Amino acid sequence: MKILMTVASRHGATREIGAVVADVLREAGHDVDEVTPDEVEHVTGYDAAVLGSAVYVGRLAASLRDLVERQGAHLRAMPVWLFWSGPVGDPPLPPTPPDDVDVVARHVGAREPRCFVGRIERSELNLNERALVALTRAETGDFRDFDDVRSWAAEVVAELAAVRAG
Repeated sequence: MKILMTVASRHGATREIGAVVADVLREAGHDVDEVTPDEVEHVTGYDAAVLGSAVYVGRLAASLRDLVERQGAHLRAMPVWLFWSGPVGDPPLPPTPPDDVDVVARHVGAREPRCFVGRIERSELNLNERALVALTRAETGDFRDFDDVRSWAAEVVAELAAVRAG
């Protein structure tokens, strides 16, 4: 199957999660295009899509929300998976999903959205981002669990096989 993998990532951590998902899909024999949301002109020609976004200030990235607005009807016509990353620390905080995850998931007909813990590297942050991290007392470091990412990607592979068989 031809799959669109599009991830909105400000500092690259969420993009790296998407790359792991794309690798698992390719290993299963799928043709995967990795394209940023801003570069997606249309989604026709794809059999499925995986959408990913970092979360900033409690919201999915604007570029992913814009893509969903532009291509929502076409995305609803295919299997779609949605993931986001953002919570950091041990335990990961904040514990609740961003307000717009359910809205985006409904708009594209996504299967159960998935959250992955993220990464905050202080050296990559601009002044405003550092102030926000300090204000929220977010823990810095890399908390991503790539075994968890691969496990979810394997679930996507299994669901794609069921779609193909059906």
